[in-house]
Amino acid sequence: MLKKTIVLALTLYYTGTLQAQGNASPGVDHSYKPMTLKLDEKGSKFIRLITWHQMWVSRTSNNPGTLDINGNVQKTATDMSVRRSRFLIQAQVSPRFMIISHWGINNQSFLNGGSAGTLGTGSSASGQGGKRPQLYIHDAWTEFAVKPGKLHLGTGLHYWNGVSRFSSHSTLNFMTLDAPIFNWYNIETTDQFARQLGIYAKGQLGRLDYRLHLNKPFAFGSALSAVNTPAAVNVLNENWSTGGYFNYMFWDKESNVLPFFVGTYLGTKRVLNVGAGWYSHKGATASKASTTAATVQHTQRNLGLDIYMDMPLNKKKGTALNAYSVFYNADYGNNYLRNIGILNLHGSTQPVSSNPDASWAGGGNAQPTIGTGNIWYTQLGYLLPKLKNGTAFMPYATYTYKKFDRIGKSSGQVDLGLNYLINGHNAKITLQYSSRPVYKTVAGNPSRNGSKGEMTLQTQIFL
Repeated sequence: MLKKTIVLALTLYYTGTLQAQGNASPGVDHSYKPMTLKLDEKGSKFIRLITWHQMWVSRTSNNPGTLDINGNVQKTATDMSVRRSRFLIQAQVSPRFMIISHWGINNQSFLNGGSAGTLGTGSSASGQGGKRPQLYIHDAWTEFAVKPGKLHLGTGLHYWNGVSRFSSHSTLNFMTLDAPIFNWYNIETTDQFARQLGIYAKGQLGRLDYRLHLNKPFAFGSALSAVNTPAAVNVLNENWSTGGYFNYMFWDKESNVLPFFVGTYLGTKRVLNVGAGWYSHKGATASKASTTAATVQHTQRNLGLDIYMDMPLNKKKGTALNAYSVFYNADYGNNYLRNIGILNLHGSTQPVSSNPDASWAGGGNAQPTIGTGNIWYTQLGYLLPKLKNGTAFMPYATYTYKKFDRIGKSSGQVDLGLNYLINGHNAKITLQYSSRPVYKTVAGNPSRNGSKGEMTLQTQIFL
């Protein structure tokens, strides 16, 4: 699979190079006026609409023992999917008041993301059918500027998260294909696609950018009385959570009008930031050492420390460098661990009795993603000189180190990718190969059993 990825990347590169060489005239004008409705003559009051689509074509080497929708062993899977389809409205109704409404869908494949009951009674696949996915709210919050620029207060379903830069990452301008997922430390448990209901404060004091929140996490998990495992699990509770992220900007200042941190500016800004943050939720999980032992509740604690750099190298040629590194320490309770597979087609696996190598993490592309332990993630990208038609290529690589208490031994994995920037982030094609660790079950515990890979091609357009 890696060889096929390299061949496709080189083909994409040389196709763009030949196209540029054959076009001596300037590139096509892709510029446009943002979709904005002015509410006053100066334009300080406005309504702005942003919309975007991210489409994926993927080929996955499935985890050992994966079963397809008919219950047959499947070694590889291919799919066409909608990773994201979104709309966002920013309404600045006065210099002091702002309203954000953000809605859309995520993760629709031929099998997942839509209405229940559409697979048929003979199907062995779990989950919902692919048709008619639910359109739902991502963000719905209002904000008041107490002291413009320095202190803003807001309430609602919001994305002003703590822990790290990537915990509030924009999905419009990833340097890579996507986020590593563990940056969203509650993803689809006590949050709604990385959002919680709450109150936040944000602002900038000189070069210090900050965001703080007091949230009411969504009810998720088992009743406390039903917990019977030594490994911690999510339990129902009514406790509030706290979180925050502080970010010091050494070079150019970044905007914090919206919570979405930029992945890469493609050389348009010179940014060097160091940040640190946390998240805490009392009683979020619980465990029980034995059937006769008392149930113990745990406070979820997430800590993050990161550094981000994005800078132009040669403005005339258009080259730039992007680098980001983050260290996460998480405590969800004793041996807590979640296996996640993005747009996972087939989560079912053969039983260990019939296949000793059957995946411990589940079928498809599931892997240990979030849990008690440590994660170190680093990415590096280089924006190549612009071609004559105005397009550009940006190759990149990432490395992830994970060490979860539940597994014991550490693991490493890489992503290798190439962006073809037709019009910056507004129109781009991304090709990425991703590796992941695979585990089998030995005496009830996960044991490393090699690696598998996945290749994904994405097209993105946003206006």
